[in-house]
Amino acid sequence: MADSLPAPTGNDSESKTRSDVRREVFTLALPALGEQFLNYCVGLFDVWLAGQVSNPSHEAGLYTTTVGIASYVSWLATLIFLLVGTGTTVLVARSHGAGDFDQANRYACRSMTLAGFLGILIFLLLYTLAPAYAVMQRLDGESARVAVDYLRTDAWGQLLYGFCLIGSAALRGVGDMRSPMLILGVVNVLNIIVSSTLVFGLGPIEPWGIDGIVRGTVVARLCGGLLMLAVLARGVSGLRLQKALLMPHADDVRRILRIGAPAALDGVLMWSGQWLFLMIIARLGDDAAGKAYTAAHMIGMEAEALTYLPATAWGYAAATLIGQSLGAGRPDRARRLGNEAARQALFVALLGAAVYLLAADWIYAIMSKEAVVRQIGTPALRFLSWYQIPLALMIVYIHGIRGSGDTRSVLVLNLVGIFVVRLPLAYLLGIVCQLGLIGAWAGMCADVTVRAIVASIYFARGRWAQVQV
Repeated sequence: MADSLPAPTGNDSESKTRSDVRREVFTLALPALGEQFLNYCVGLFDVWLAGQVSNPSHEAGLYTTTVGIASYVSWLATLIFLLVGTGTTVLVARSHGAGDFDQANRYACRSMTLAGFLGILIFLLLYTLAPAYAVMQRLDGESARVAVDYLRTDAWGQLLYGFCLIGSAALRGVGDMRSPMLILGVVNVLNIIVSSTLVFGLGPIEPWGIDGIVRGTVVARLCGGLLMLAVLARGVSGLRLQKALLMPHADDVRRILRIGAPAALDGVLMWSGQWLFLMIIARLGDDAAGKAYTAAHMIGMEAEALTYLPATAWGYAAATLIGQSLGAGRPDRARRLGNEAARQALFVALLGAAVYLLAADWIYAIMSKEAVVRQIGTPALRFLSWYQIPLALMIVYIHGIRGSGDTRSVLVLNLVGIFVVRLPLAYLLGIVCQLGLIGAWAGMCADVTVRAIVASIYFARGRWAQVQV
């Protein structure tokens, strides 16, 4: 008679559980990484295009700086969508985890209605405040014209792009990372084709130069919003737009905003802090040198996406799985999934650190033709390599805590990190001590390290699992 297989031991069972958790996190994070990468490529391609059309008659980094600042403002403006997006993901995930799929769809529909109102608000803010942004960043002449034109043109794209962002937040709540990735793939292809065509010209189309960049981006974003609406109107992953559910409902809106309001305030404060940080960067040198410092900073922040984007993807996976686990009444499972997401993100962060350390000069050579920008940015990017581990930890645990619905704790943590640690140290080291870009970035590194430590401890203690949504 053949030998019978031994019964699984406790260690075998535990190993299988760890393997299942690892696979579950990775399977969800991978398409989220694709979504983040494609979303990031829109801004990256705009900055790259600006670097290719720089005019030698202008001071170094003028177009790269100007388009970088404008696209930075545009990205920060989308943080206002956190007012709806965060609450959407939390409530959809909780409902889905509890098996109430009708309620999950109801929250998704209510959120899409709110996205329309927020799109109008962001349009008005960008269009009205565009000249003020240029003044605050010491832009004048051609650079001010390009920045104001970029922001006011981009404002039209925000009217519909909010549907893409909020729809993606709802789909993440049910664990569908693939659909947002595919939609953003279309957005990127359109952005590359239309922007390149308008900048350089093609056949009968005359080249528009620097002004063509944002026109292509707006076309892509408008199409992305329309495509998300079309997909949800048809129905995907259990979510479908229904006319009756698109009408605002006081209780549903209140629950979405109760969770999202701290996240939106968090986004606005982060926006303000990042904007002040950018003003410090612009004042590391005089007018011409300041633009070169800002250009080097913009390129460095785009390059840092090698760590930031994977960490955000694993953070999205953590937020979704934590929300679903809490909805199912499994806080122990939520904790394991969050820690596993952090471990996987750390591995990618180590790869990013190696790239920044070894290939900083290559990255700046690709992104800019201007020697002074490369001279400033290359050593600073190498300096950034050491803090990729705390950056990954901070992002994953903050997303995980936010995914539980505990958005107020995240608000306090980010507020202290940006305004108490980053800005004072960046000013002291960068401007007072005249350490340049490395000094300013040292303040940023200290902020991220402090937030990573505090977020890790707070997650380990588990108070976020007790939040009622």
